[in-house]
Amino acid sequence: MLYVNTGLNPRRTLQPHAEPSLPAPVWIDLLSPTDEERSAAERLTGLRVPAQADLAEIESSSRLASEGQTLYLSTPMSYRSADGLSMTAPLGFVLSPDHLMTVRFTELPIFDQYAERFVGSASRSCSVAAFLGLLEAIVDRLADVLEHVGADLDAISRRVFRPERTGRPNSARMDLQLRATLRAVGSAGEQVSKIRDSLLGVSRIAQYTNEVAGDWIPEGLRPRFKTLRQDIASLADYDIQLTNKVQFLLDATLGFINIEQNNSIKILTIVSVVGVPPTLMASIYGMNFKNIPELQWEYGYAYGLAVIVLSGILPLLWFKRRGWI
Repeated sequence: MLYVNTGLNPRRTLQPHAEPSLPAPVWIDLLSPTDEERSAAERLTGLRVPAQADLAEIESSSRLASEGQTLYLSTPMSYRSADGLSMTAPLGFVLSPDHLMTVRFTELPIFDQYAERFVGSASRSCSVAAFLGLLEAIVDRLADVLEHVGADLDAISRRVFRPERTGRPNSARMDLQLRATLRAVGSAGEQVSKIRDSLLGVSRIAQYTNEVAGDWIPEGLRPRFKTLRQDIASLADYDIQLTNKVQFLLDATLGFINIEQNNSIKILTIVSVVGVPPTLMASIYGMNFKNIPELQWEYGYAYGLAVIVLSGILPLLWFKRRGWI
């Protein structure tokens, strides 16, 4: 899409094989561009369009570079996929005094939202203003996501540490709840981690642009760069707090899982120990010898049964007294 600074409808689709009869675009947004679209954008602006492999580089020298008065910037951008997973995709910026070019290879809703505001805003008159407004929109979006993650973690915390109800809960139901909690905590931790990467990338971009492009950045926009870095710093602190909370909830959930496992092992142990004395008594009185004294007793059978039952009850009473059950 082309965004120009004049005209009643400043939003136009880039035509790969024809030069548009419009003023030079202030902002060009390229979504998974083809080779023809890349060539058309380069003809319109005189700027080089980075490839996806260039944007995916992780070295700082590759993510932050300048060629004359043109800045080539990239950062991983967090987004949620169609199946609900937290993902990152490379996002590239090419900034010059006259043009802003964004290059991306996945749908990012924040771009459509910012484009609607950009059409009727004063940012249309300056590439740096458009660039700064887009960074501010991205930071606002990341802040909203962090707030949502924080609310989810609060809800998880209330579920994990809710007061115990009377009576022993169903073991199978408890197992499912703990598994669901563990997945929710893991998903939140993954999302917080992805957002941290995006915040770090945007912070580096803002600082690098303010330092390197200081000669041609309008003086009135400099305070906005400072405010942007302050917002990112506050969000980074909040992100760290959420990371610590994720780790705490993860440890707590794993602790409850261990407790449930220990309870199951304890029950199995008690059952096996309680079953040993009755088995021993039944084995003794089940021997086939003629001279067993109790064999001739009138109540020998009832006596044997009583001994077997009593040998099972006594260990239970002892475990109860010790507080093990």
